[in-house]
Amino acid sequence: MYGANLAGLLDGPARWAAERPALLLGERPQRTWAELAEAVARRAGGLRDRHAIAPGDAVALFASNHVAYLEALFSIWHAGGVAVPISSRLHAREAADVLARGHARLCFATTDTATAIGAEVEAPVVVFGEEEDAALEAAAPIAAAPRLATDDAWIFFTSGTTGKPKGARLSHGNLAAMASAYLADADAVGPRDSMIHVAAFSHASGLMSLPFLARGAAQVLPPSGGFDADELFDLIEAGKRSTFFVPPTLLRRLAAHPRAGASAPGIGTIIAGAAPILPADLRAAIGAMGPVVWNGYGQGESPCTITANGKAAIGAAVESGEEAALRSVGVARYGMVVRVVDEEDRELPSGEVGEVVVDGPTVMAGYLDMPEASAQTLRGGALHTGDLGFFDDAGRLTLVDRAKDVIITGGYNVYPREVEDVLDLDPAVAEVAVVGLPDPEWGEIVIAFVVAAPGAEVDAEALDRRCLDSIARHKRPRSYGVLAELPRNPAGKVLKSKLRQLAEAGDGAA
Repeated sequence: MYGANLAGLLDGPARWAAERPALLLGERPQRTWAELAEAVARRAGGLRDRHAIAPGDAVALFASNHVAYLEALFSIWHAGGVAVPISSRLHAREAADVLARGHARLCFATTDTATAIGAEVEAPVVVFGEEEDAALEAAAPIAAAPRLATDDAWIFFTSGTTGKPKGARLSHGNLAAMASAYLADADAVGPRDSMIHVAAFSHASGLMSLPFLARGAAQVLPPSGGFDADELFDLIEAGKRSTFFVPPTLLRRLAAHPRAGASAPGIGTIIAGAAPILPADLRAAIGAMGPVVWNGYGQGESPCTITANGKAAIGAAVESGEEAALRSVGVARYGMVVRVVDEEDRELPSGEVGEVVVDGPTVMAGYLDMPEASAQTLRGGALHTGDLGFFDDAGRLTLVDRAKDVIITGGYNVYPREVEDVLDLDPAVAEVAVVGLPDPEWGEIVIAFVVAAPGAEVDAEALDRRCLDSIARHKRPRSYGVLAELPRNPAGKVLKSKLRQLAEAGDGAA
């Protein structure tokens, strides 16, 4: 079934917007739409001829945001391959583990990630802007490989409560449905639009670029490579209608910035997500920039598409003072069936809390090489999110807790077990438990409680160095509490609710 290949999203703009800028670094055009489509076809030819990448082969991207990132991503699809984007914030050992689990035969990288990952993996590493990358750009172009809608396109690696990476298999059809849902119920997009990538291509910013690419909207990379409020406002004012993704932490900073009001007319949509957003933050953002915030709820297993609180709904809730609407994550997205169920998967009435389960065209096929985890998560034919929530009588979903103990700090997920596994290796530590503590800036911060081994003294600086040597910086604890013993229930399970109370009270903080 030709046409299922996501590389085809570029075909339309390459024809009807051929000479318009497709990629910009700041305000400087890097590729027109015709040039982007040609470069993708050439890179795909290089992947096939120089690296023998065949349909179904996996290619990783362990890279910071770069002008060549989207070009490389689409070349993987054009060649029939499967993309494995990896967060550039991961430690090299973590990234190497993901690359191995994804069966990647090649890895694109930026100069800041290449040295570290090159020492950890056997797969060839192609560094953007260096000799092999230039050879790929100069290769003979090839036609896009036919793919089925059910074929894997993007392996989105998340983590479970065990700390082991799980690769959600997202198909060409899943991601096409995600893009269609944005155009159907979030916002209309056209060539006057642009998407500014202040967040990582490897996650929501890259995923959400697809509907914009399909409609000929320019992709803009800030020269700083990340978030700088003044730089972002400069780019907004230089464009006509700019959209960008931010976690709550950055939304809060934008709303408080003195330029927010003046730059607001150039904003199309602020896509907010990755962590719970407080009603106060929504009120502040709408007060500063108007009704431009769209709050989406999704998971890697159903990318960016479960429920959403739309711009008009948030604006109306702020105007009416309807706190319940602001606390919610909105209504089911286009084509999605969202339910709240009890332990036996029986649907619950409005107002009752249960697990959120999802069915629809964006739900993954399963986890890569993990049939038991796939069967458990997709039991009964629906995605069991592990999130707890309830519907109100207006059909709005409110999340109340996470069944899994994930900590979300600055929009990034941290799973306690993976931090605990690192700290457990220290000979001075007999036991450890990690929890999240609410924080007004980051959403949550990571706190560790440890019990010293007999005769040992816990050294917080040594524990911090151990974490920095093994896991990403944002996962390391901000403080350490030293306890005589961990609180447990009669069954011996650690009471993390009690530890959170201790953290809030500052008891045992080192």
